[in-house]
Amino acid sequence: MFSGGKILFLLIAGLAGALMAVQGTFNAQAGKIVGLIPATFIVNLLGSVAAGLLLFFINPGVAGLDEIMQKIPSVPLYAWLGGPIGVAIIYGVAVSIPRLGVGVATTGIITLQLLAAYAIDHFGLFGREHLPFNWVKLMGILLLAAGSYLLLKR
Repeated sequence: MFSGGKILFLLIAGLAGALMAVQGTFNAQAGKIVGLIPATFIVNLLGSVAAGLLLFFINPGVAGLDEIMQKIPSVPLYAWLGGPIGVAIIYGVAVSIPRLGVGVATTGIITLQLLAAYAIDHFGLFGREHLPFNWVKLMGILLLAAGSYLLLKR
């Protein structure tokens, strides 16, 4: 069913999901203290510094800076929207967690994230491979929705 490599990447994805809940909690706390917009700016600034360190010090034999600069014009413009979308994500999570709680906010995040992901897969959006939606995936989403409902009940 799943090869060892796929399981590894599934675990990495799961870790990223767990870190999103932690990050959202931290961002909400910072937003309470300094305000949501300043906190969003500072978080993104620190993220840019971290990415810069990765680029300059840990870039494992990938293209040099000159080669990267030459390739930038060939990137579709929509692909650069990841930066502004990241700002929207950080702001949205930071504003929703204090009002909903980490669990409820994360439930909403995961549910809509999954629906968007399957739409991208099914329609092959943004140059992705077309991966058709089927009844097994529908059952998985329905089970997730049922679980979300149970999690959101008081």
